[in-house]
Amino acid sequence: MFELTENRKKLLESIEHLLVLGGPGSGKTTIALLKAQKEILNSFLKPKQRILFLSFARSTIARVIQQAKQIITNEQLKEIRIETYHGFTWSLLKSHGYLISFNRNISLLPPPEATSILAEIENLSERAFEKNRLFDFDGILHFDLFAEKAALLLSKSQKLASIISDTYPIIILDEFQDTNNKEWEFIQELGKRSRLIALADAEQRIYEFRGADPARIGQFITKYNPEQFDFGTENNRSLGTDITTFGNDLLVGSHKTKKYKHVKLLQYMVMKGTALHLELKSQVFIGMNYLRKSNVSDWSLAILVPTKQLMLDVSNYLATEQVFKSFKKLPILTHEVALDTAGPSLAAIIIAGLLESVNAPLNAFNYLLNNLSAHMRGRNGGDKTPSKANLAASKILDSYVNTPIEKGKQPKLILECRKVINLCSVLNFTGDPGKDWLMIRDILLASNSKEIQTVGEDAKYLRLLNKGAILRGQLGELWRTNATYLGAVNSVRNALLQEHFNASTRDYKGIQLMTIHKSKGKEFDYVIIYEGAYNNRYVWTGGTENELAQSTLAMRVAVTRAKKSVVILTPKNNPSPLLF
Repeated sequence: MFELTENRKKLLESIEHLLVLGGPGSGKTTIALLKAQKEILNSFLKPKQRILFLSFARSTIARVIQQAKQIITNEQLKEIRIETYHGFTWSLLKSHGYLISFNRNISLLPPPEATSILAEIENLSERAFEKNRLFDFDGILHFDLFAEKAALLLSKSQKLASIISDTYPIIILDEFQDTNNKEWEFIQELGKRSRLIALADAEQRIYEFRGADPARIGQFITKYNPEQFDFGTENNRSLGTDITTFGNDLLVGSHKTKKYKHVKLLQYMVMKGTALHLELKSQVFIGMNYLRKSNVSDWSLAILVPTKQLMLDVSNYLATEQVFKSFKKLPILTHEVALDTAGPSLAAIIIAGLLESVNAPLNAFNYLLNNLSAHMRGRNGGDKTPSKANLAASKILDSYVNTPIEKGKQPKLILECRKVINLCSVLNFTGDPGKDWLMIRDILLASNSKEIQTVGEDAKYLRLLNKGAILRGQLGELWRTNATYLGAVNSVRNALLQEHFNASTRDYKGIQLMTIHKSKGKEFDYVIIYEGAYNNRYVWTGGTENELAQSTLAMRVAVTRAKKSVVILTPKNNPSPLLF
């Protein structure tokens, strides 16, 4: 039950810029939604005006939308726009970006393709220059430039800035502590004319790697002199548990001398082979049993790990049946994995191209060379450069594009690409997008080239045709219209772009596996946090004081994702300094 204390009532009546502070589950989102409802009931909004709610993660937006539906009527909800920063800034740049670019047609550069294009530019300033050049002269917008270009747009066009502020006179800024300098510049442009409500928790600032500044909350206070409300450690998410208490004790190290009812610290024996992640998988079964006995309907259990590599290793272990010498078995556990999409996305584009152009072998060959090269250069994602071997192989592919077929010796990779095209060209498609997709993927997996096999492996993780009803429908429609998959590439690209903007309103149910950083903004009934024995640790041995502090903040975020219970696993032979 969310109680309207005197402090909360005072917030609802305020007409100033606001700064709302509080820890996980303290009710910042709830009070912000109630504040929006109050302004609507008071008839503050003029016709066609809206209250804008901005946050970073699509998962957070989905949760806020669900929460809003429980608090606000459908009619009131129509007067609130709940959006990610990326989604909102893209809408501005898509319609008005031509005002600050030499190219009138603004298009997006999807992150996986951006990684491929920038693969050989290691210097960060040179990368930034190339991103800006692509936008200024080609009208191609990199995701990193959304806030920067949106701020520039509003600063250059006072008329547009006035229209935005007139449309959104009140703007709620969720996860404000995580804003980087460019996002802060954009927010200041919005704050010139609109009333700002910043929701923040300084102890959840785990994104310093992307530019989040510890001074940001102070800068907001200096700039806007907001009315401040601090809900401190109030807890509404895991009410009746000591989960938040543990999270707060973690920050000062006092957890090492206390016992907790709803947070268990376990040291596991390090084993190998089929028993490698035995303790983790056993704890998952224990957690599932606990939730079922507690009569939790549509339960969610999250496994949170510190690194992407451990996430993939754990996923493979969960998806495999373990059989031991005693003939006891651990069955397969169905789960979902929150993967970075660079490798799988680039793999999907390759498969879509083969689906589309299978009847034109020469075009398919050039397409495969181009996009296999892009996959090798960009599958690592982010600003990570490809290995020297992959970069060299991609250059071999580039050199053969549009090159006439030559007799004589050719590189093995080129021969394997020709083999893939030949095998695809004789396929008899069924018209079922799922089955036809898998036929192409199986050809890639059976290749004698490691580079091509990797495409097939990455495609396994995409799960586009299992989760993406829209994509399945689009590909099915292509087949029904043309009896071919002409247009499959555009369908896949559009689906991948939607993944960056559309906030699915589904709850996270069942077993969810993700990195600790990916868990921010989400909540689960039961949380298991797990680190490896030698690598894949919560914090590296010998880490700096700042790295230790960041790992502590990240651990607090992970712990406080839970509503009912938390289990934290660390190896017995080398327990984490965060815990013991």
